[in-house]
Amino acid sequence: MKQCEEGLVFDIHRGTTHDGPGLRTTVFLKGCPLRCEWCHNPEGISPQPEIQWTSRLCIACKTCVASCPEQAVVFDETGVHIADDCCTMSLQCVTNCPSGALKVAGKRWQPEELVREVRKDAMFFDEFEGGVTVSGGEPLLQYRFVAEFFRLLKQAGENTALDTSGFASREAFETVYPFTDVFLYDLKFICSKQHKQHTGVDSKRIRDNFHWLAGKCGNDENKRLWVRTPLIPDATATVENISQIGNFITHGFTPDEVVTGNNPVERWELCSFNNVSRDKYARMRREWKYSSVPLMTQTEISELLAEARKYLKEKVFATGLSAKEDKKQFN
Repeated sequence: MKQCEEGLVFDIHRGTTHDGPGLRTTVFLKGCPLRCEWCHNPEGISPQPEIQWTSRLCIACKTCVASCPEQAVVFDETGVHIADDCCTMSLQCVTNCPSGALKVAGKRWQPEELVREVRKDAMFFDEFEGGVTVSGGEPLLQYRFVAEFFRLLKQAGENTALDTSGFASREAFETVYPFTDVFLYDLKFICSKQHKQHTGVDSKRIRDNFHWLAGKCGNDENKRLWVRTPLIPDATATVENISQIGNFITHGFTPDEVVTGNNPVERWELCSFNNVSRDKYARMRREWKYSSVPLMTQTEISELLAEARKYLKEKVFATGLSAKEDKKQFN
């Protein structure tokens, strides 16, 4: 494979258990073509590095203001503000911040460097049958980097998983497919109108890519396909929407080709809404529509879980539950 560009990573989470099989390390890439109203990773939307400010760490010393050569940093009674129109990302404000209140979301990595970093956890992958997941943002915006990163991981004997919205070019999927063991595929809405209303794009490309991917995985015993649906109050978390997705998964996943064997979808995860992203939006000085929305109740989740199990039965699971909820009752 030809030398590819660096990958822009905004976070690395170690020891995750909800981003694919086993114990995993998840790499989050920046850049996303969707604008989901409930986005839990707002720092992953922009394809460029961004400066974040954490108010509880700030000591109001104003060193950031004095350090900025472009005078793009302003400090007032509400805290630190970065003027995007004149900021050149010199990062002097971040470098000189004595309390760590200013940080950069977005670091560039060579594939080989990132492989060495995530393989620090290799002993845990082996013991707990895990591996490395790439998420985002939408990682397929950087598909050449992902393909090379996964190729090197496979060469080292590691399991790879791709967490994708499905909104990407077919070339992107074809490029990463040979090096991906598990596909975590988001299906938020089947209805294009609803999908565009809540995410900014319609669902046709996502559905078309799912058709293609399901056909490939259905005839490849070395590939695993999981579907993930975020349960968002007043949006995706309706019986009607879950029913439409269930029908699509079980009856509409291969309109143009026959899949041998069973349904290629191994697992369907209903990912419960949480509001822990409020702090992320605060650090980026952005408003969030869901900042005051309460967590879903066990009764609400159980109703949606029961609807989903009409279609895939024992393959449906609820994930991302709050600490107050008993996960066992959903499995």
